[in-house]
Amino acid sequence: MKKDTGSKKEQSRAVMYEELEAFARQKMQEFLQDILEQEVTEFLGRSKGQRKSAVDEATGYRNGYGKPRKLATMSGTITVRRPRVRDAEERFESKALPLFAKRTKESGQMLSELYLHGLAMGDFELAMRGLLGDSVPLSGSSIERLKAKWQLEYEEWKRRDLSGLEVVYLWADGIYVKAGLERDKAALLVILAALTDGRKIVLACESGYRESKESWSAILRDLKSRGLRLGKLTVADGHLGIWSALAEVHPEGKEQRCWNHKITNVLNAFPKKLRFEAAAQLKAMPYAKTKRACEKLRDAFIAKYEQHYPKAVQTLLRDWERMVTFYSFPNEHWVHIRTTNVVESPFSSVRLRTDAAKRFKKVQNATAMIWKLLMVAEKRFRRFKGFELLKEVYHGKEFADGVAVQMPSIIAAERIAA
Repeated sequence: MKKDTGSKKEQSRAVMYEELEAFARQKMQEFLQDILEQEVTEFLGRSKGQRKSAVDEATGYRNGYGKPRKLATMSGTITVRRPRVRDAEERFESKALPLFAKRTKESGQMLSELYLHGLAMGDFELAMRGLLGDSVPLSGSSIERLKAKWQLEYEEWKRRDLSGLEVVYLWADGIYVKAGLERDKAALLVILAALTDGRKIVLACESGYRESKESWSAILRDLKSRGLRLGKLTVADGHLGIWSALAEVHPEGKEQRCWNHKITNVLNAFPKKLRFEAAAQLKAMPYAKTKRACEKLRDAFIAKYEQHYPKAVQTLLRDWERMVTFYSFPNEHWVHIRTTNVVESPFSSVRLRTDAAKRFKKVQNATAMIWKLLMVAEKRFRRFKGFELLKEVYHGKEFADGVAVQMPSIIAAERIAA
């Protein structure tokens, strides 16, 4: 009985909400129509029905109304009729309802948000009508114009000067989408950066061939050609393309492999019944307080599983030096640089959109769309933890097990000057 009562209350609330929405739209429609009538009155200098006097110098007469106009607002679609004027010396134009306006600025923003948050072209009109009413003015051309605008913005963004940025850390990763006629998914390569002021920003978003060395190298060289000084540390997964590119383009930078990817790769070598136990031991390693403590946990893992699961041990040991690089940076920064989570998090909203689209017609369409999604996500990036230490890392201060190493003052001064 309680469930039935609750259901009836919910239905009652829904009906009441719909009635309030309809009432609000009606009042908004009446209000805007009154504004239009008042504008004509001020333009002609007399109210509706008032005759023009013999000495009146004003010209022009009311001439009925134009066709009903539908205007999409945040509360729904309303219909108004624009008053017409004839024989006037100048043209009557409404300030409240511009000549070709079909929707308010807020509704235009809603259109962008809906498209960005996972609606494919086929679902878009249905969603808009559900929010704004069955008569919302919307066409495919408006969406195409929106995408064209983003493409131009993206091209300008790719050419921007980067010489004023002080980059400390980089995160590199790729996302795959179906685009064009190829069977293989297209790789979109993304680089995020942490700056000395604590901000995290998107540095690059480019299409590339399967995260190859050539694709990553081209992106890194382009960043440098626009004045960017690449970071002190780059965090990425185990794909060989990015590491080969860094060795060639940025050999002076340090490198950190993502622990999340490493743990997943190691666990794939275990039978399912042992994965929970092995995962607990693996996850403890990057949280050890010192590099030596981490290595002890590694050695214990090897001793336990090497005999029966040598492939798992080999996977763990492969590229081990890149797994523990984070110990050479401030302890406060470890939460950010042990994994590629910084770049993986905004990818969740990107995947929502790409999954909805199923397949993009062109790779450049997918690139511009994903770039726009990342720009939206960038506004919500949290400030870097321990940001006050970023300047010290940028200027070359050394750390061991997360603690600053004291250097002679002369050497420290030379590094800062450099």
